[in-house]
Amino acid sequence: MSAARVSHQQVGLWRLNLVRVMFILFALGLCWRLADIQILNPEFLRNQGDARHLRQVPVVAHRGMILDRNAEPLAISTPVHSIWLNPQDVPADHPKLAQLADKLNLSTSTVRDKINGNQSREFIYLKRRVTPELAQSVKALGIHGVYLQREYKRYYPAGEVTAHMLGFTNIDDIGQEGLELTYDAVLTGRSGLKRMVRDSKGNFVEGGELIRPAKAGENIQLSIDLRLQHLAFQALKNAVDEHKAKAGTAVVLDIQSGEVLAMVNQPSFNPNNREGLEPSHYRNRAVTDLFEPGSTVKPFTVASGIKSGKFDLSSIINTHPGVFRVSGHPIRDFRDYGEIDLATLIQKSSNIGATKIALELDPQVLWQDFARFGLGEATGAYFPGEVMGTMPDPQSWRTLDRATMAFGYGLSTSALQLARAYSVLGSGGILKPVTFVKHGETPKGRRMFAADLMHQVMAMMEKVVEPGGTATRAAVANYRVAGKTGTAKKSISGGYADKRYQSVFAGIIPASAPRLAMVVMVDEPRGEEYYGGAVAAPVFAEVMTGAMRLLNIAPDALPMTQMQVAHK
Repeated sequence: MSAARVSHQQVGLWRLNLVRVMFILFALGLCWRLADIQILNPEFLRNQGDARHLRQVPVVAHRGMILDRNAEPLAISTPVHSIWLNPQDVPADHPKLAQLADKLNLSTSTVRDKINGNQSREFIYLKRRVTPELAQSVKALGIHGVYLQREYKRYYPAGEVTAHMLGFTNIDDIGQEGLELTYDAVLTGRSGLKRMVRDSKGNFVEGGELIRPAKAGENIQLSIDLRLQHLAFQALKNAVDEHKAKAGTAVVLDIQSGEVLAMVNQPSFNPNNREGLEPSHYRNRAVTDLFEPGSTVKPFTVASGIKSGKFDLSSIINTHPGVFRVSGHPIRDFRDYGEIDLATLIQKSSNIGATKIALELDPQVLWQDFARFGLGEATGAYFPGEVMGTMPDPQSWRTLDRATMAFGYGLSTSALQLARAYSVLGSGGILKPVTFVKHGETPKGRRMFAADLMHQVMAMMEKVVEPGGTATRAAVANYRVAGKTGTAKKSISGGYADKRYQSVFAGIIPASAPRLAMVVMVDEPRGEEYYGGAVAAPVFAEVMTGAMRLLNIAPDALPMTQMQVAHK
């Protein structure tokens, strides 16, 4: 045998042995791997399977309801579905993509762009909160990778009647405006978590393992009476329409508890469909808009004068000849009332009479007494965007400032703040915080004035609604009403507009045992009538007529029978 042949055989044997060693090492490695995944680390394959078939799915918690004081629903969350897809499971050239886009009112290119632009993600929304019919229609397409997700949509049964007060939530059910924003933390629930199994087609199998239960948001019961809310809304809307006004607002307060029973604005909006609305449409004018209250503050001026000891019920003020100059500026009455007492001052709404009282008082005293009615401070309602109003520093007052302050110019207030101020009159001098939530107990409040003083002023205010007063159209049959009108020119840059007014009426009923305070403000009435007694007072009368019946408040001014007249 030649040497070359022997060498060739040795090389072949070496190669064969190498192959045998490699095969043995491969077999040993395979055995080791099998032992590792089956015995030493059995969770690996299970985890890999779970990664492909198990998902942790959020369990959506519904938002708490908002109820009125009689448990009528004002805001509820209804279950709906949203359409989503996994871009990794749906090819951009799927044959049913056009059908899907058409059902969702989207272009095919839009859906295709969502898929191509989100390949690294497993979840993108296509359409949020669709109707049940549409959800089932999409499901019927049977597209692997397109799914339904349970969510909740906020619904407001009363629509525009409660819109400004309640506000609304966004698409994720988070409060954005109004009381939905104020109490968002209470109303919002906590989402749960559930481990779900997907089948070979990617659909979730019923059942699953609950990891964390969902916690629903808490319900909130408001102080609002939906019946009064409807009454006030319709009456205000009719007045704004009748007088071709720019806007209007009305507030009804429970004098005893400080609870808001009704709060409405015009124009309003539908919170269930806000397409095309501007952010300015959402503001609650009753708490966010300021106006000069005009003659509605004259009872406060009279109260301050009596409290000072410089005036009493028998005091006579000479208003002749109907014009009174202060620092060269004329203060005018509607006509020459001559010599009048304090009751006539309020009944006829004499600017001159109020001015002469204010000029006898120390500016600091007048300012403090107005502040005692809650003017210039927050009401305690904690409503988003609430303004406190303005009360200029008395140290900067000129004589003319003190005069105009007496009949409601030079300061500003909101409708809610003014209603609270009138509740001080009705409660016998007690200032209470305002609330939108139904009270379990009546708050004590702070005593600001003596009860006797408030009763005296209230008696004068009753004459405003009686024949000869400025608000006879605020009268409510069989009930005594105490109130005051206000007709203020609108403040503009550089002064006041000549033909733009804000018509106001503030009233209390029943005057003998006050229960409700109401403020009505109509902004820029453009009809022939613009006085508060003609524009705003009738709204008070209409709402309070219904309120007395609905709340079963006993009359305090029933007409006498013939037998009673004869006996008298």
